[in-house]
Amino acid sequence: MSPVPMDSPDPEQVPVRDAATVMLLRDGSDGPEVCLMQRNLNSDFVGGAYVFPGGAVDPADADADVADRCPDLDDAEASRRLGLAVGGLAFWVAAIRESFEEAGVLLARHADGRRLDLSGPGTAERFAGHRDDVDNERRTIAEIAVQEDLHLDVGQLHYFSRWITPLGAHRRYDTRFFVCAAPEGQEVVEDSRELIGTQWLTPAEALRRHDAGDITMIFPTVRTLVALSRFERADAVLDHARAQSRVEGILPTISDGDDGMRIVLPGDPEHVGGVYDAWTARPLSPDHD
Repeated sequence: MSPVPMDSPDPEQVPVRDAATVMLLRDGSDGPEVCLMQRNLNSDFVGGAYVFPGGAVDPADADADVADRCPDLDDAEASRRLGLAVGGLAFWVAAIRESFEEAGVLLARHADGRRLDLSGPGTAERFAGHRDDVDNERRTIAEIAVQEDLHLDVGQLHYFSRWITPLGAHRRYDTRFFVCAAPEGQEVVEDSRELIGTQWLTPAEALRRHDAGDITMIFPTVRTLVALSRFERADAVLDHARAQSRVEGILPTISDGDDGMRIVLPGDPEHVGGVYDAWTARPLSPDHD
């Protein structure tokens, strides 16, 4: 699998789609753990890679009826946090919808403030049906929220980082990364279609397995795990994300020379030179030829 599929015949013509992804966090015995899910091996986009749940922002994510189900955050404030004129709330909604579709986790609460718990008799089965309806576009997440009298728990999602796919890739995304504490009373269950496996790992363990070749991850996932590895508790990650006043977008560039494919992060504060091996995401020395 190519780390970044670079087969676009006309890079300037590839549209950049808005996307959102969510890092579900929980505390384990060795520190915070993050949910990583394996993409279907037959997927035409990073097949087999371990990723965070997420996907493209849909037009329905910006509908007025779904905004009515988000009392904790309006579009003006969401847009301000993302540095947009309008349309910011749709990214929070997309993150919640994708988490529900891909992981079976619905970040929502009842009108009285209680967080949604799917462990009760019959509840998991009922919401599994809702999930299938949303995933297959028979119903929207707003319709499910209205039926169940739920509010989408946008206040539990915190903006963490932003990655933009390099020019030249055959698919490009402008992805906003969010962090959230995994809700109690809900279990991650992959959809067995787009995603076929789940692992809860500390960032350090995920990076170790990637370095050993046991799992495959793309560059933004690896670098995000490096960032997460600095924190000793899940709530410390959330506090960090909540306190950020500005999130700069990260737009890598790709160089493909005789010595292999390289990813370059101009102005990288963590690594002098900002050059990484595209396959392993390992930093390379500034004088690497």
